[in-house]
Amino acid sequence: MERYLRTFNEINNDKLGEECGIIGMYKWNEDNASKLLFYGLYALQHRGQESAGIASNDGQRSYHYKQMGLVSEVFDDKILSQLGGHISIGHVRYGTAGGSKVENAQPLIAKIGESSISVAHNGSLVNAKEVKKILEDAGEVFKTSIDSEVIIKLLSKYSDEDILSSIEKTMDSIKGAYALVIMTEEELIGIRDPYGLRPLCLGKLDDGYVLASESCALDAVGATLIRDVKPGEIITINKEGITSTYYTKKEKRASCIFEYVYFARPDSLIDGVNVYEARKNAGRILAKEHPIDVDMVIAVPDSSIPVALGYAEELGIPFGEGLFKNRYVGRTFIEPDQSSRERALRLKLSPLGQNIKGKKVVLVDDSIVRGTTSRKIVADLRSAGAKEVHLRISSPPVAYSCYFGIDTPDASKLLGATKSIEEIRQIVEADSLGYISLDGLVESTGLTKENFCTACFNGDYPIKI
Repeated sequence: MERYLRTFNEINNDKLGEECGIIGMYKWNEDNASKLLFYGLYALQHRGQESAGIASNDGQRSYHYKQMGLVSEVFDDKILSQLGGHISIGHVRYGTAGGSKVENAQPLIAKIGESSISVAHNGSLVNAKEVKKILEDAGEVFKTSIDSEVIIKLLSKYSDEDILSSIEKTMDSIKGAYALVIMTEEELIGIRDPYGLRPLCLGKLDDGYVLASESCALDAVGATLIRDVKPGEIITINKEGITSTYYTKKEKRASCIFEYVYFARPDSLIDGVNVYEARKNAGRILAKEHPIDVDMVIAVPDSSIPVALGYAEELGIPFGEGLFKNRYVGRTFIEPDQSSRERALRLKLSPLGQNIKGKKVVLVDDSIVRGTTSRKIVADLRSAGAKEVHLRISSPPVAYSCYFGIDTPDASKLLGATKSIEEIRQIVEADSLGYISLDGLVESTGLTKENFCTACFNGDYPIKI
């Protein structure tokens, strides 16, 4: 199965792998917060389709359930009814570190005396191996192959102190990207790493609070967005209310700019920026940087649709549907042989020949990683009758690996690292190829370059690797 999942990611889904999605909920007068949290977790499904899990606590004990599969496949009313308690946390996983197996699904739960602690983590630690070796030498036994277990082992190690002290000592020991939701018998805690690499926001319910990777999850549970959790901030929610403290070490902010390109849902707000508008702005800027006279602008669904709309509006060219996406193609179609993989890709995206026949088209996509999918889509559009196919990309060439929670191939497999733009054009067989500039991508967000990690484009890592 692990080999098939890897095949899916490399062949059938030629994109950077989504990160993970996390959510936590505290409801004062609720004996089963998990039933509502389920909808928020479902809204984060796009951030991870490998496994799903929920843990809950009623003030006396914790409950948990996790399995491989989609949220709707893992949970039903019977299971959710067994996850009692007024505190609940959830996780959807895309495997970026460790194998594809249920042991690596989250949340992770640890017993500390008569109490428990549960953790859901989005991100990746750059010093996980070193810290794990230290803990193993001290007698700790690890049950998973994910670096998130390092975090819960450290929290357990420092559990003789109050929870905030144990969190700060844990943060002193780890380096990398982490947005965390932590649950004890008494508290729900949200943490964002000092660089703000991974997103986390805070919302308000009538009788409680919600922490989530994206604001779309707040909308799904009827919560009102308060604000984004700030880099290095620790938010604690308990029966007394909500408090905020900050990790003492200050770092340069470096939020992941790929959230706006691809990862986040278009209806989310990330660090105060509307993702849909950022993508549409990117399309307008891309049109100014790489204009062309064509009959029609089309998009690779779904994340590129706002970009294509912006591109079309800027140049006064009609936007139309050129590709149909079958949303029911998933891991059912992961097959071990080449011919089966190609059939799966054909099932996933199909050209609409009647719309594009005899036309010169601009095809807008969010990124090119290995180029396998781009080449096939261009070829399919030509076979369906497109006269010319011009490719426009709403991110700069991906030329460097990510070490902060995104599943990036080795640099040797990244076309942006090994080929010129003209060579990439020849490989994907497009009539022309244009990438948005890094300055243009930053401009599309309305923020400044100092706010972002752009290492996958320029190798400027905010943390020493």
